[in-house]
Amino acid sequence: MNILSFFSKIIFGSACRSTLVLKTGDTMKSSEFPFIFINSAMSADGKLSTKERKQVKISGKADFDRVDTLRASSDAIMVGIGTMLSDNPSLTVKSEDRRKERSAAGMEENPVRVIVDSQAKTPVDADIFKKGKGKKIIVVSKAAPAEKINILTQNSETKVIVADPAGTGKVDLIETAKLLRKEGVGTLMVEGGATLNEGLLAAGLVDEINIFIGNVIVGGKTAPTFADGSGFTENNLLKLELISFEKIEDGILLKWKVKNG
Repeated sequence: MNILSFFSKIIFGSACRSTLVLKTGDTMKSSEFPFIFINSAMSADGKLSTKERKQVKISGKADFDRVDTLRASSDAIMVGIGTMLSDNPSLTVKSEDRRKERSAAGMEENPVRVIVDSQAKTPVDADIFKKGKGKKIIVVSKAAPAEKINILTQNSETKVIVADPAGTGKVDLIETAKLLRKEGVGTLMVEGGATLNEGLLAAGLVDEINIFIGNVIVGGKTAPTFADGSGFTENNLLKLELISFEKIEDGILLKWKVKNG
């Protein structure tokens, strides 16, 4: 399969969006932002992991392959520091064929890997630095210690950007999205965690959501859900439009458009 036919099957292609104004539900999203979608897997009771923040197997081989296809079609993959510290993901494209297709299209084998990390806590021995070639971006606040930033930038493929215009000590996600667009990111895949998901949704940055619901119950009132954080009020609930649903093995994949993102 050639690269054109490969990417024509992915609805998140960035090339056609780079100079457009994107319509997200009832609002317009300027092209100064990437197209942002969240991909997540949760248990039947809405949990991302156990109360101890330990990963559980929610999906199987078919869904893993779907996720790999999404990664291969994205310009960048983003996670929060909580996910980085608890899961140590490599965020790479696993399929050799898909990596070759990206290379044939003039792209890096792997999308840009982005970590939202206000205090520059990303370990220098994390798998994103050890597994897979490609650019990494660590997004920090003005409060990030300079010595930690210097250590991270010793990796030649790593860039640290500051996204904290108000000096709050926390990464500003709207500013982050703008800076990533300037870095050439047209399509941004978000893989959690719950706090980052909620922050992006609250900021109105998310265009679409893919949620795979698996056939397990995790339980635990403190176990993370899809969108933790301060939450939304009764009069300000986030509205979604169902795009599609699909049975995958013993679970179901739901695709939503964020109507008031």
